[in-house]
Amino acid sequence: MQPVVVLSIAGSDSGGGAGIQADLHSFAAAGTFGTTAITAITAQNTIGVTAVHVLDPQLVLAQIDAVLDDFHVAAIKTGMLGNAAVVNAVAERLSLVEVPLVVDPVLISTTGSLLLDEGGLEAYREHLLGRAQVVTPNRDELAALLGRSASSISTTEELRVGAIALSMMTNTVVVAKGGHVRPVDGRVVDLVVRGDHVRALPQPYLSTNNDHGTGCSFAASLAAHLGRGLRMDSAINEAQAFVHRALSSASTWKLGHGHGPIDHHDLDTRSEQSRVS
Repeated sequence: MQPVVVLSIAGSDSGGGAGIQADLHSFAAAGTFGTTAITAITAQNTIGVTAVHVLDPQLVLAQIDAVLDDFHVAAIKTGMLGNAAVVNAVAERLSLVEVPLVVDPVLISTTGSLLLDEGGLEAYREHLLGRAQVVTPNRDELAALLGRSASSISTTEELRVGAIALSMMTNTVVVAKGGHVRPVDGRVVDLVVRGDHVRALPQPYLSTNNDHGTGCSFAASLAAHLGRGLRMDSAINEAQAFVHRALSSASTWKLGHGHGPIDHHDLDTRSEQSRVS
């Protein structure tokens, strides 16, 4: 039996918690084989991003073509694209590919660093979002794509209204992640939106500073499960459960001095079992 192949088109995180590194962890955790096209090299850790070099669009396309020409890719996920030129090039190339596409519109890192130039926002709106089967913005990314301030979305109701607007604008499924919105009765509420149809996915709020790469990991896990043939709702449920487990498992870690990574592979439990045995 051959493993399902999934492609991530995203930036590299030298700290290993987000970007291409988190995507590969998430693909493996979902039982799939990950391939990559790197869009940018970042110098970053749990505290912040200190340097970014966005690659030439033609080199990004060469990586995509190298993978697609040789592998049977079952699903694709995009993450950090860096600038308008890369967004436009990727969108044009992916218009020729008929597999599920998950677009994680990475605009700002967990540590608050800007990861996309201003022209890139318009390129997302005009060329890439409409090609996706599902778009996975957090609160800040949703607001930016709608041309609003992040402070305009502070409640689940405001998140719902914004997600409906983006779904209508792009004619695609939007998973609006509620981690940056005030919890409701101790729960974080993610929203799955198709047009004006909304499905709420509440989960217990976890108080942890180890949340670096959650958005990347969710979108990568979702792409992997779509590639495995799960229906959209089931794939979303699996991805959400995966990230929640990874957050919970890493909640006591002390890796770095800022927003630490999540536990993609249940390493905390494995380490404890190794010590016992």
